[in-house]
Amino acid sequence: MLQGTSSNVGKSVLATAFCRIFYQDGLAVVPFKSQNMALNSFITKTGGEMGRAQVVQAEAAGLEPDVAMNPVLLKPTGQSSSQVILMGKAVGNLNARTYHMEYATKALSTIQTCLDQFHRDYDVIVIEGAGSPAEVNLKARDIANMRVAKMAKAPVLLVADIDRGGALASVVGTLALLDPDEQELVQGIIINKFRGDITLLQPAIDFLEEYTKKPVLGVIPYFQGLHIQAEDSVALEKAVSRPMDDKKLDIAVIRLPRISNFTDFDALTLEQAAQIRYITSPDQFGEPDMVILPGTKNTIEDAIWLQESGLIEKIKKHAEQGKMLWGICGGYQLLGREIVDPQAVESNQKRAEGLGFFNMVTQMEAEKVTQQVHGKLCGTGPFLGPLQGMTIEGYEIHMGRSHVAGPYKPFCQLQKESSEEALSIDGIVGEDGLIIGTYLHGIYDNDALRQALLNFLRRKKGWEPLNFAHSLSVKAKQEEDYNRLAEIVRESIDMKKLYEIVGLQDLS
Repeated sequence: MLQGTSSNVGKSVLATAFCRIFYQDGLAVVPFKSQNMALNSFITKTGGEMGRAQVVQAEAAGLEPDVAMNPVLLKPTGQSSSQVILMGKAVGNLNARTYHMEYATKALSTIQTCLDQFHRDYDVIVIEGAGSPAEVNLKARDIANMRVAKMAKAPVLLVADIDRGGALASVVGTLALLDPDEQELVQGIIINKFRGDITLLQPAIDFLEEYTKKPVLGVIPYFQGLHIQAEDSVALEKAVSRPMDDKKLDIAVIRLPRISNFTDFDALTLEQAAQIRYITSPDQFGEPDMVILPGTKNTIEDAIWLQESGLIEKIKKHAEQGKMLWGICGGYQLLGREIVDPQAVESNQKRAEGLGFFNMVTQMEAEKVTQQVHGKLCGTGPFLGPLQGMTIEGYEIHMGRSHVAGPYKPFCQLQKESSEEALSIDGIVGEDGLIIGTYLHGIYDNDALRQALLNFLRRKKGWEPLNFAHSLSVKAKQEEDYNRLAEIVRESIDMKKLYEIVGLQDLS
């Protein structure tokens, strides 16, 4: 089990690395995180919702994602409330106090069932903790750290982020706040995100090992450039603003306060043809080639924020100039005339105005739509016209149902799995073909559509189209980066000691 001295020390990425390392070594390995809090989620083939981090780890382990890998998912809806997802299904919205005091420990039997099944079916379970195991105010009802380590009988590796500073103190302090039996569970320390000459760190490593009586298994270097999807919006908070590259397309994503599934846009940077930037105010808007309204966990409150931010005028001017505008899921709902929530499913606010590009009203419903889909583009307008009939895949996660008044042009026709039979239609395409709304997450992961979009935007700028014939697909790039990640971590870790801790022979 990987636990951290705090949030965002790199537990998710290291768990991904260990999943790929054990997979490479021929072991049957499965990821697990008992409770995850994130707005980046995924829908499995059976329609269950789970955290994106465990999906990435499952891919690294060579597995199909399964909700048992993340039995409890919390999706924040407001400042102190979350939608609770249990074994892939939404069970309701709870405030923080109610969840921690009344609900959390009720999930322990489900967590134990998942662990028992994985113990039977796999050689290794790579478990990721949440936050820190030493939060004394939450510890009695914590179902993500030491209680799970005890349930799984798992040795714990404590991870510290040296890049943020204070790594030694955070390790020593965390261990000091653990109970004696919990301290015994900690079998090693990993220093993550190190920059510089490692020989200069050796005195600190020697001190940690002497003071804590725990081995430092390794020091992981700080690295960038790998396509490993982030777990939650902390990654956006830490994103570095880079100077615009005038040789790349400028794609602006509206950074809604409750943004979800921002991993939808990772693929747009894959071929190094576009630069993604997140904007929160009119003065950041600039002259983007395309604007995206992303998913949100609270469409009404983000619609109100959009009105108050002053960005609506910028977005409307952008569209009036004949530039491309996309809305994904909640962003699609925002393109309509109105969003209503009479049952307070997502918000205590009952309604909000949308941008009015589509004559559409979205109403929030108690039952959540969660499904993987595939379909064919309907093909209207200058961009989609040449793509008519192209097969695409994606997944839906939404509480809202959108109703359009009058005739409209749909984005795509959805079909039943492994069938050409029509299921329903999705999305709307504006009259000029440049304003597109869809409920499909992962839409830009479709290689042919994404590459056609990038070249369409290039032509609109008067640039030559790119030849994507030899570029990697999203899946191929992910596989390449999982292997590179495993290589970096393998070279930085005492693998023999790791296998001793796990209780298996070193197969590396």
